Amino acid sequence: MNKQKQLQSSLLLLITAFIWGFAFVAQRQGMEHIGPFTFNAVRFALGALSLVPLMLILDRIAARTPKSSETKSVESKLSYRTAARSGLITGVVLFCGATLQQIGLVYTTAGKAAFVTGLYIVIVPFLGLFLKQRLNMNSGVGAALALVGLYLLCMTNNLSLSKGDIYELVGAFFWSAHILLIDHFSSKTDVIKLSFFQVVTCSVLSFIAAFGTETITLDGLSQALVPILFGGIVSVGIAYTLQVVGQKNAQPTQAAIIMSMETVFAVIGGYLILDELLGMRGIVGCLLMLTGMIIPQLPQFRLSRGDGRLTASKTSTESR
Repeated sequence: MNKQKQLQSSLLLLITAFIWGFAFVAQRQGMEHIGPFTFNAVRFALGALSLVPLMLILDRIAARTPKSSETKSVESKLSYRTAARSGLITGVVLFCGATLQQIGLVYTTAGKAAFVTGLYIVIVPFLGLFLKQRLNMNSGVGAALALVGLYLLCMTNNLSLSKGDIYELVGAFFWSAHILLIDHFSSKTDVIKLSFFQVVTCSVLSFIAAFGTETITLDGLSQALVPILFGGIVSVGIAYTLQVVGQKNAQPTQAAIIMSMETVFAVIGGYLILDELLGMRGIVGCLLMLTGMIIPQLPQFRLSRGDGRLTASKTSTESR
């Protein structure tokens, strides 16, 4: 693969991680003026609108393929229909994860929320066991380090998690389920259309919950305008597009490691914008959790049968 293209892909993915990291800051700032359901409802609605031009452009490109107009029409309808069904399912799970994350941000810092949410990288392999996927040594080591880091980052002196950390931790399981669902549906439908319909589903469910539990005012929306715009257009629309383009010429392992940097950017953003401090114990916890997130993405370690030494071998995700 062209090294220049790999470098460009790495840069795009790093920008994506930067945007998503600072999105935690925007999401927390938005909670000062409106409720979590309202914030998510408007945010994901803007995100869906920002994906419309991309879908139209891709449909126009597909229309130029040398096929009959009737065949193109049938394929287009099937594509939207399949994406809508898949998007409805993934959108419900996305709604659960996004809601728990947003409510958790009311009670915890942006940095802690990002690191606890990032545990989905460790949780996914374990949930994969229910789908008869094998669990390797890297995942086990990564999980152990992440758990120790979680303890140092979130546990209080009376050995309990804060309310916000619990919301984020439960939400991480929904993010893990969401990844597995995306992995299942992405090979069967158009990923951009799938993303659009799941974002629309999440927005509609959030609006329903907001009208039922929160008071929506124009004053609150106007004061939260900047966080909403960043969370919707920049985080959902632009960052998702950058991710798709960036991953096209990046190794899956390379992409996963770079994307995990969003947790670091969230801590930096929380410090610079919200004056959030973690302390030495929290910093050590973050480093352990980040290491635990990265290890499962590295070449798989195995015990050599001959002399008992640890050797590294390429994981299946690295093959093209």
